[in-house]
Amino acid sequence: MASSGNLRVLGVDPGLTRCGVGVVDVARNRSASLVHVGVVRTEPSMPIEQRLAAIAAGLRAVLDEHRPDVVAVERVFAQHNRSTVMGTAQASGIALLLAGERGLAAATHTPSEVKAAVTGYGSADKLQVQTMVARVLRLDALPQPADAADALALALCHAWRGGLTGTATGSGSGSGSGTLTPAQRAWADAERVTRR
Repeated sequence: MASSGNLRVLGVDPGLTRCGVGVVDVARNRSASLVHVGVVRTEPSMPIEQRLAAIAAGLRAVLDEHRPDVVAVERVFAQHNRSTVMGTAQASGIALLLAGERGLAAATHTPSEVKAAVTGYGSADKLQVQTMVARVLRLDALPQPADAADALALALCHAWRGGLTGTATGSGSGSGSGTLTPAQRAWADAERVTRR
């Protein structure tokens, strides 16, 4: 658990082969410190149920050891490769399920939301994201691999976008549509339709 006044966020960059995980403590003044970073890996040759079980076990271990207050997961937004998007969605579902089982709040953020929160630019490249994450967390080296850096960026994004006050945007947070881009509004509208 984070110390008093801090928010401990587990960021998850979902994927079947590499699922990035990052835990940060973020203070009310937006300063942040690294708690944990890593990647849960599975082999493509493994049956899907074993891969998902391995991801769940890896995420459970992080949840047990670091006891985050909230879980932030990259939202599956749009990818051209159907097999990739399916695996990403499955890993995302595991992370959200584990949060729900533990009674933890969970939110999802699109890659462009994360990039904008961390770098100020929604189309930033991976190196720019890694560089800013390293700077914010005062790391001596860029977090590697990129999946791990993305997980840390997700955690920072969630805290900075209102997680410290409970008003973060993302799935299920009840944020107003005034701060969303047209694409994010379309996504939110589609989510509302599926809940009916």
